[in-house]
Amino acid sequence: MAKEKIKILIAEDDSFLAQMYSEKLEKEGIEVILATNGVEAIDKMKIEMPDLLLLDLLMPKKNGFEVLQEKLSDEKIRDIPVIVLTNLSQKEDIKKCYDLGAREFMIKAYFIPSEIIDKIKKLLNVE
Repeated sequence: MAKEKIKILIAEDDSFLAQMYSEKLEKEGIEVILATNGVEAIDKMKIEMPDLLLLDLLMPKKNGFEVLQEKLSDEKIRDIPVIVLTNLSQKEDIKKCYDLGAREFMIKAYFIPSEIIDKIKKLLNVE
């Protein structure tokens, strides 16, 4: 039996970036679900149960910190790994994300999309 397709939820309110990451991941054979705000991200996590959440911090309705906080308090989605992908780079923001359970913290401006894809694949142990 074939292994189920890896599913990633991208929570990003910038439609250009969301589409770019989505296309690159789909080329790698990964299923992508998009959320444009924090409330949608939480809802879609509970319904879709993705293998990973790629999370922007600056989003409408609920920011990424609130998403991480709510995710931590929900047993159903608590263990979904999170890569925070943001332009915030303050040490306090980075620490807060790790304290709230993020596995990786990446600053958008410092990484090209292929490096982000590599990080996702490494975290999920995918070739």
